[in-house]
Amino acid sequence: MNVETAAKQLEALGNPTRLRVYRALVRAGEEGLPVGHLQDKIGIAASTLSHHLHRLIATALVTQERQATTLICRANYPVMHGLLGFLADECCVDAVSIKRDNAA
Repeated sequence: MNVETAAKQLEALGNPTRLRVYRALVRAGEEGLPVGHLQDKIGIAASTLSHHLHRLIATALVTQERQATTLICRANYPVMHGLLGFLADECCVDAVSIKRDNAA
């Protein structure tokens, strides 16, 4: 993952409503949630939910699938894991060299 992609995804999650929507979808598991259930769970207007879902879909954090007349939303777990990995993969990599530099 590159810095620009990570920044866009983190920006999308930086809104409290979008973060609540995303967490609800993560908690729902692979089956996801129909938009109507998600709207009831979060307690926001359909137009507001649509706006926030659009931002999450644009950054690939969420996918949507139409099943007959129902629109199912799902957290995109591979993308979520990629973002988490990007944030954690190099954790403490420079710590040893900083300690050595300070000891010298």
